[in-house]
Amino acid sequence: MQLGLIGLGKMGGNMRERIRRAGHTVVGYDRNPDVSDVGSLAELVAGLDGPRVVWVMVPAGAATQSVVDELAGLLSPGDTVVDGGNSRWTDDEKHAAELGAQGIGFVDAGVSGGVWGLQNGYALMVGGDKEHVERLQPIFEALKPEGPYGYVHAGKVGAGHFSKMVHNGIEYAMMQAYAEGWELLETVESVTDVREVFRSWQEGTVIRSWLLDLAVNALDQDEHLKKLRGYAEDSGEGRWTVEAAIDHAVPLPAITASLFARFASRQDDSPQMKMIAALRNQFGGHAVESRE
Repeated sequence: MQLGLIGLGKMGGNMRERIRRAGHTVVGYDRNPDVSDVGSLAELVAGLDGPRVVWVMVPAGAATQSVVDELAGLLSPGDTVVDGGNSRWTDDEKHAAELGAQGIGFVDAGVSGGVWGLQNGYALMVGGDKEHVERLQPIFEALKPEGPYGYVHAGKVGAGHFSKMVHNGIEYAMMQAYAEGWELLETVESVTDVREVFRSWQEGTVIRSWLLDLAVNALDQDEHLKKLRGYAEDSGEGRWTVEAAIDHAVPLPAITASLFARFASRQDDSPQMKMIAALRNQFGGHAVESRE
């Protein structure tokens, strides 16, 4: 299968490689000519046989809107656009309507896997009409982890990104719990090897998880996280999750508190946020702020 892929950053570049390893043809475009296969979106579209499939992996908001607008002028009826970035689900509905008016299909795909996706595969949460989703099935199979799990057609347009948004909200709360526990262990005098306590939890406990494994990785690299500043950004999905909870009157105390904790990290050098920053760097390659 042929695929056009726009945005070849930390995730997009690895996704291109994983899809190619599965035997598909990928024509990639990025503003960085060092990683791009073509020089423009027009050249990307011209290099694909119709009906075309173009996957967008650029930042949410204005950047995605700009790409969708340009593709609307380049693609033909019967083509399909996939937004695999972290767009807000309400934007998906808008893009589907804009492209649908020209006979172009639209699918939203929440993608999780970070910098480990090339090796482990990407969890995919997909929204859109059945006919458009089924057309992309070979690409989804190439990207997903091996085995029966890691992919779901979550529902209509917007359902993929809404599901990924909730996934990220849960992630916020889980990281916050690990970080709070780590700070408490570091504070008491009786516990003399916090890193090994975390390591001991990796097998046989109810809190074992990939995030815990990544926490141990981070502590192996910097046992007391002294090299990090206690500052953690939020990527947007946490805010959207809380806003959606308010709109639907669904109580989310843990996720909301974890979002507010990140805001607090920007006021003080929070020990907990050192762990949050370390975990975000481990699973997603997100930048950290050094104390040096």
